[in-house]
Amino acid sequence: MTRLAPYRPISCDFHDVLEATATRRASATIEYLTPAGRQARAYARIADIVTRRDGEYLILASGEAIRLDRVVSVDGVRRGAFHD
Repeated sequence: MTRLAPYRPISCDFHDVLEATATRRASATIEYLTPAGRQARAYARIADIVTRRDGEYLILASGEAIRLDRVVSVDGVRRGAFHD
């Protein structure tokens, strides 16, 4: 198992984008970095955003969890466009 670096909080503005996407309850294209550092893409519905001891996570409808600081973009909105 690959150990992730310590969690780095994301910008409030990008967090708002994620919450709005979850509220729409529609599937979205989510680009993210895997624990191994590879870029991956999922087309899925965001079921929830949760806080765990080691950071905040998107929970997809499939049950997959993606740590928020590993998300690259959602529906083309890039996290890098916002200041953390």
